[in-house]
Amino acid sequence: MAHTLSVSFEGSGGDQLDARLEMPGGPPRAYALFAHCFTCSKDYFAASRISRRLADRGFAVLRFDFTGLGESEGEFSETSFSSNVADIEKAAEFLKREYQAPALLVGHSLGGAAAIVAAGRIASVKAVATLAAPADASHVIQSMGVDTDAIERDGQAEARLGGRTFTVTRQFLDDIADQNVEAAARSLEQPLLIAHSPVDAVVGIDNASRLFLEARHPKSFVSLDHADHLIGDRRDAAYIADVIAAWAARYVAEERDDRVPEPAGEGGVVVAETGQGRYENHVVIGDHVMLADEPERVGGHDSGPSPYQYLQAALGACTSMTMRMYAERKDWPLERVTVTLHHEKGHAEDGEATVDGEARKVDIIERSIRIEGDLDEDQRARLMEIADKCPVHRTLNDPVVIRTRPV
Repeated sequence: MAHTLSVSFEGSGGDQLDARLEMPGGPPRAYALFAHCFTCSKDYFAASRISRRLADRGFAVLRFDFTGLGESEGEFSETSFSSNVADIEKAAEFLKREYQAPALLVGHSLGGAAAIVAAGRIASVKAVATLAAPADASHVIQSMGVDTDAIERDGQAEARLGGRTFTVTRQFLDDIADQNVEAAARSLEQPLLIAHSPVDAVVGIDNASRLFLEARHPKSFVSLDHADHLIGDRRDAAYIADVIAAWAARYVAEERDDRVPEPAGEGGVVVAETGQGRYENHVVIGDHVMLADEPERVGGHDSGPSPYQYLQAALGACTSMTMRMYAERKDWPLERVTVTLHHEKGHAEDGEATVDGEARKVDIIERSIRIEGDLDEDQRARLMEIADKCPVHRTLNDPVVIRTRPV
């Protein structure tokens, strides 16, 4: 299953930038970078939700805090739009060095403008997606009510954005005024996806129109309908992540075999390699499709339970179901059964298993059973006896004949 790694890397100013790498359950289809909005962080809703949803769709996504924001080191007052772009380049270098160079850039608001500019400087990038991005970088500063007159007069001013106070300097304003995002879009050689809401009150929809007109084909536009600027609704975040995943797959994702084998009929199980990683397999049982894999420590991707975990799950489920059936027949007030299992190789106790009179290591499954309900001691003891009579338990204890034939 998808999981999150905590990582860090050196930013453009030499400060350590805090980041999270959202990893898919199997081998990544491609690596992506997510650039957050102005004065936001890697952990605000849209950044985390969209990145995780992309990971569910097979993309590894690095989201990080720009210098001086979130949990990254450095002073925000010493940063600029140019340093944000440089931080994106540093993030790309980190991915290339430690994992795989990013093929996709995703940027939100001012992060989207930075992504457009950075794309021309990162050779591995094959596609760019922007969310509520301004066509004029300085527009974000103006729309958020930063006192530019005070900055011009005093060299800096305090601005309260997103519940936090930031120092915005003249250097920041001068740098952002020198940026030409439309020109960067015009010279962009990668496919561009522009997502914007027609009711965005911070960065108007006309910005999307300007960027779209400047960009060359292939280019695409997606309306976010009623979404707000920060894409704070879970449904909007999930929707745009799914759109980006489908769109980007055309340009950045490696071909992969997503075919799921046909079921084997009633009672049958089909297990077939997915082609992803060394050990990942589809497990098909009727209409149910699952994954089996091995842990990362033995070379797998941990995208599903291991074979022995499936074995323990079968014993645990059968134990619980058998106890439930017996209690219902007896009309006993059994509320809940919880079975916890652990498997290991070890020496049997009291001669539980010998071969030719010699003690050998055997498979040991430790099974703990929690019984809840208003039951007396005799009833509880009887249910524990019944646990040992479950069909899977008996199968594991009896000789098993496995007939193997080629197809």
